[in-house]
Amino acid sequence: MKKSRFTEERIISILKEHRAGLSAADLCRKHGISDATFYKWRSQYGGMEVSQARKLKVLEEENAKLKKLLAESMMDASTLREMLFKKLLTPSSRRNAVDWAMKEKAYSQRHACALVGIDPKVYRYQSQRPDDAGLRRRLKELASQRRRFGYRRLHILLEREGVHVNWKKLYRLYREERLTVRKRGGRKRALGTRSPMNIPQEPNQRWSLDFVSDALTDGRRFRVFCVIDDFSRECLAAVADNSISGHRVARELDRIVESRGCPLMVMSDNGTKLTSNAILQWQEEHAVEWHYIAPGKPMQNGFVESFNGRLRDECLNAHLFVSYRQAQNIIEEWRTDYNQNRPHTSLNGLTPVEFANRSNMDQNLNRTNL
Repeated sequence: MKKSRFTEERIISILKEHRAGLSAADLCRKHGISDATFYKWRSQYGGMEVSQARKLKVLEEENAKLKKLLAESMMDASTLREMLFKKLLTPSSRRNAVDWAMKEKAYSQRHACALVGIDPKVYRYQSQRPDDAGLRRRLKELASQRRRFGYRRLHILLEREGVHVNWKKLYRLYREERLTVRKRGGRKRALGTRSPMNIPQEPNQRWSLDFVSDALTDGRRFRVFCVIDDFSRECLAAVADNSISGHRVARELDRIVESRGCPLMVMSDNGTKLTSNAILQWQEEHAVEWHYIAPGKPMQNGFVESFNGRLRDECLNAHLFVSYRQAQNIIEEWRTDYNQNRPHTSLNGLTPVEFANRSNMDQNLNRTNL
């Protein structure tokens, strides 16, 4: 039976004919309906007027809608519990959640987008951004070679190779490829005011000296004697050996003086090797002013302390040394790379050698102009 064939008005008029005295069999034959249909109408609409029937129909429709909404809300709550295995914070994660709801729960696209909280236009948007596969590959290669470099130094290395990319985009790729360098825990440092350290304006105005210690795989200790030019941040020497006496320090300083000339000042701590008679004699022979920092104040010699941190972080902690000879070779290779290839942030991304060469060119230009 078609629903549109008998409206509420017609059904009630048929029932009124029955109340008027017409038998059920005659009504069924007259209107072409079955006995079951007639008795069903009578149980549902018996004694009603047309307005009451219309109200009943509206109530039934609203009840059906409420049942449907309740079922959908319960299903949405169940879907959300299954979907939220992690927070949906980015558009890509929300797109994946919409795909899962459409595939696993047979949701419509609009319904799934509303459930996840993403606009259908955003879900259907196709990114026009290139995949940057070559840049990602090169970035990962550089990060594997320079394990302790962050995105800033990697950005400088890429620019040297002719790859010009915005640093914010590089940082996004750096994070997406999970190349973030883990920070090593540092010791607690004293707080308080400190006077700024004067920075030399020319090479060989001031050298800084210090020692770094480490051990071989068999437990034998060795020390690394480091010499830094405070102006260009060049590492003039990084001598590794099991024992470095004051006479050895003097010989290494003589070797550096032969190639670079004599400094005006040397800064160091009060260690026994640097306060020995051999060092006192060396500074008298070369007429070099020697400045000792205050005991327990290593930041008064901050340039070499910063270098020591880079040496330990990027070289000593990255290798296992089997012999003294191996340690000497690896540390010397790292020193050469530090001077010639490693960008220095305090030198505007230049290497120490590049900064020293540019300084020499500027000085020669100034002399020519004078």
